[in-house]
Amino acid sequence: MPETTLSPGRLWKRMTDVQRVAAARAFWTDEEAADDQLQAVLLIAQQKKFRPKTVIGLDLDRKARHLASLPSLSDPLAARLLITYHLADQRPMMAAFLDALGIAHENGLIKEDDVKPDVAKIAPAAAGLARQFPADDVRLYLQTLVCQDPETWGALGDLPDVAASGDHP
Repeated sequence: MPETTLSPGRLWKRMTDVQRVAAARAFWTDEEAADDQLQAVLLIAQQKKFRPKTVIGLDLDRKARHLASLPSLSDPLAARLLITYHLADQRPMMAAFLDALGIAHENGLIKEDDVKPDVAKIAPAAAGLARQFPADDVRLYLQTLVCQDPETWGALGDLPDVAASGDHP
């Protein structure tokens, strides 16, 4: 039986090329990701047969394209890419979802710790996102929430668009 548990690495494999490049661009410009960026440099160097110094010297677009082209990433690195992608490019969608759930936030970031969404509001909020934003972006966002915090967002995994997502390499 195939493994269907969501993980950041599995989500990376499911991302569209456009999403991957956007995530990689956001990642390389994140000043707080220096350790993860070094890991990415070493991974790109290994996969592409470059010297690490060569990868470091590449411009942002080339580094982003090289990282986006990697078929798989470790879960910690993929998690960082997912987070930077959403924070850089998907704040309007994040804010719309939290508004629909009635959760206080600041530009898509939840203000308080230990916030639990009202389970009855989750499906309508997700449906509202699906009407407002591209399906691939909505699916990735909801799957990322489940992956990052299954205890809080596990009810999203019961939604057909979120749950019906086998590995698509």
